[in-house]
Amino acid sequence: MSRRPGHVTTGPYAPPVPRTTLTVTSADGARLYAEIHGPKDAPAVVLAHGWTCSTAFWAPVVRDLAAEHKVVVYDQRGHGRSPAAGPAGHSTRALADDLVAVLDATLRPDERAVLGGHSMGGMTIMAAAGRPQLRERAAAALLCSTGMADLPAESRVFPLRSPQGRRRAHRLMLHSKAPLGPVSPLAKRALRYATMGPGATAAQIEACARIVHACPPGVRAHWGRVLAGLELTGEVSRLELPTAVIAGTADRLTPLVHARRLASVLPDCLGLTELPGRGHMTPVEDPGAVAGRLRELVGDHLRPAGAGTEAAESAAAEVPRPARQKKEKSA
Repeated sequence: MSRRPGHVTTGPYAPPVPRTTLTVTSADGARLYAEIHGPKDAPAVVLAHGWTCSTAFWAPVVRDLAAEHKVVVYDQRGHGRSPAAGPAGHSTRALADDLVAVLDATLRPDERAVLGGHSMGGMTIMAAAGRPQLRERAAAALLCSTGMADLPAESRVFPLRSPQGRRRAHRLMLHSKAPLGPVSPLAKRALRYATMGPGATAAQIEACARIVHACPPGVRAHWGRVLAGLELTGEVSRLELPTAVIAGTADRLTPLVHARRLASVLPDCLGLTELPGRGHMTPVEDPGAVAGRLRELVGDHLRPAGAGTEAAESAAAEVPRPARQKKEKSA
């Protein structure tokens, strides 16, 4: 019996055909699958997916952006078409190494990009905060449905009253190597409860379930252990590039408290966008909002070559600093 592909193959959540694919080699020799979509000379956006996901997770966002942007997506090590690393290859340092390698391999020497990271992908950007390559390559960033520390303590998948009990239950979930099994109606109900908001459609749930269930249990457990012990508060305080935050108000995996903490710690926060009723899978649940925020960052921070300082100063004058720090909400 043939195995179902690790993503849907039709409709708006099916991955679009890339312009090119390549294999990127990271600092420790790990090989990463990467895709490039859109026009070669368009403004660049580089997207990092989250735990148990793959490049396919970004499909609706890529479709939205690729007509006018060069969009790079890659599979985190062990996910999608990137081979699994050895036990020593799972750390926030490895995530940062991989991101830097992808930027070097997919961008021209003088090219900069807007970065977007969902969940563990956002943590990847945070982990790379101290890298000189990030400061050279990144013009701005979007942190989407993510957190910097204390994930088991704050998660609400298991809504236990005891903080210790809640922490223990979520650690067990993150550490688990149990196979998820086929994408059944029961499995989709469980995934919807844990990761999506009440308004998620059947097509969105199917798309996310196919991606998450395709992640090997061992890979899921190795990276789950990294997430269980996550502590990136110091790195976030050094992420000195314009950074926007976006999160769903119904997120159980990384509840809104994480996004609000990020917005308070980031050195140059451009605001927090709260998406009412959306869960953890915001790039699938509300791709228009995520793509729209990325497009705004490109417009504000990746001006075409030759744009004069006078235009830049004029644009800056139109957005006073206090207004940029103000929390935003999306309908």
